[in-house]
Amino acid sequence: MSGSEYRKAKRHINVTVGESVRILRQLQELSQNELAEISGIPQSTISGIENDRINLGVERAKVLARALRCHPAVLVFPGWDIAEESAA
Repeated sequence: MSGSEYRKAKRHINVTVGESVRILRQLQELSQNELAEISGIPQSTISGIENDRINLGVERAKVLARALRCHPAVLVFPGWDIAEESAA
C-alpha cells in the first residue's frame, strides 16, 4: 500500500473537559491524589472537574496543564478540529 491509499483517522468519540483531564491523568498513571500533590489543586476539586461538576477555568487549566505536561488548550478544548473550525 502506498501512502496515498491511507485515509485520515476520524474521531470516534467526543470527550468533555473533565474526561480529557481524567484521560491525561490516567495516561500518566497518576491518581487524583498524586495530581493534587503535583498541582496544588485539592483532590476534591480535581474529582469535580473530572466529573464535570466544577468548571475548569483558565487559571486551573494552566496549573493542570503544567502538572500534566500538556498545552492548556488540550484540556479546555478537547476534540477541537482546527480544519473544521477554520472552515466555519
